[in-house]
Amino acid sequence: MTPEIILASASPRRREILERLGLPFRVHPAEVEEIASLDSSPEDMVIENARLKSEAVAAIFPGNVVLGADTSVFLDRRVFNKPKTLEEASFMLGQLSGNKHAVLTGLCITWKERARKWCGSVRSEVVFRSLTWEDVRAYFEKVDPLDKAGAYGIQEEGERLIASYTGSYTNIMGLPMEETAAALEPFGVPASVQSGK
Repeated sequence: MTPEIILASASPRRREILERLGLPFRVHPAEVEEIASLDSSPEDMVIENARLKSEAVAAIFPGNVVLGADTSVFLDRRVFNKPKTLEEASFMLGQLSGNKHAVLTGLCITWKERARKWCGSVRSEVVFRSLTWEDVRAYFEKVDPLDKAGAYGIQEEGERLIASYTGSYTNIMGLPMEETAAALEPFGVPASVQSGK
């Protein structure tokens, strides 16, 4: 029998991607204090946040396979998490304008009852167009930037901002679909990756 997954996140984008994988799951957001600054590598930061989320929820549901994830945007050594205000969001897009940045997602899968765990990360690169403040304002009229790392979503009017990207499209959304499916298989969760972005 396929174990039910618990998604330790309230993100509608992660929920959508898991649905596209055709997996049985339910949502239980983790209540943890995430690391918001870069003390080591970007990979270490997102993996640690994913681990915190996964382990916190696995303590409540030890019999379930718990998936934790954390996505952040990195411009050089600067971390762009979710902005708290539109002013902060405008600053982020201004910094990303005309530059290449990295989007990293940490993944951690915990099955406490079986004492099993796997953690890893996925990296994509995004190149932004050169934006004017009018471009930024027009984007904010269409998209709420406050629930998105880096103040943007590739799947929501992303063509207004993005010139090109390399790597996983769904990673930039917040959960790399193919890599998540591959990581879940050893836990007895067979996933079928649907075609498309």
